[in-house]
Amino acid sequence: MRANESPAVRGSEGVRLRGRDGSVPRGTEQHGPDGPEIWIRGAVEEPERAPQRYEEEHQPVVRVRQFAWIATHGGAGSSTLATVFGGHDAGRDWPRPDRGEPASVLLVGRTHAAGLDAVSHTLDIFRRGDAPPGLDLDAIVLVADAPGRLPRQLTQRIKVINSVIDVYRVPWMPAWRTGDLTGPLPREAAALARLTGRTAP
Repeated sequence: MRANESPAVRGSEGVRLRGRDGSVPRGTEQHGPDGPEIWIRGAVEEPERAPQRYEEEHQPVVRVRQFAWIATHGGAGSSTLATVFGGHDAGRDWPRPDRGEPASVLLVGRTHAAGLDAVSHTLDIFRRGDAPPGLDLDAIVLVADAPGRLPRQLTQRIKVINSVIDVYRVPWMPAWRTGDLTGPLPREAAALARLTGRTAP
């Protein structure tokens, strides 16, 4: 920067502004040893690019919440549900968030009497505060143990569980019984699909 130039005019990285023919617009001259000239502060960039870069850098990142599926008894279906809906299949073990496993828990059980007993027992563990610290019980997922409607006494038991925590129902799926997990989800499982972020068959 020349000794007689004002920093407020030129700036730390000045850019000379001239007309198309190379002349300086009237009334904007700054007189230095080499004649009239003008400086504007900062580098000249395409102004429309800055907002675009800002929007790209500040776009919210949407992440699907990950769940750990815990089978409350043998044959509950946690492995199948983890495959279909995504997430971590914890089996009969507690998930380990310290090892990168999800802390959000979905308890899985069948809708027969023994399955509901197992679900209620594991639910009580959480209610008493005896589950490992750091785990959050989000919901119960009940998988139909047979086609058709449930007996009334089992339906009543499910209502009792649902009065304590959210219950998601998965209907009897004949294709799953043969290992075909690629088909579309039934309407009854739409709420569970929304919870887990599962959007494709």
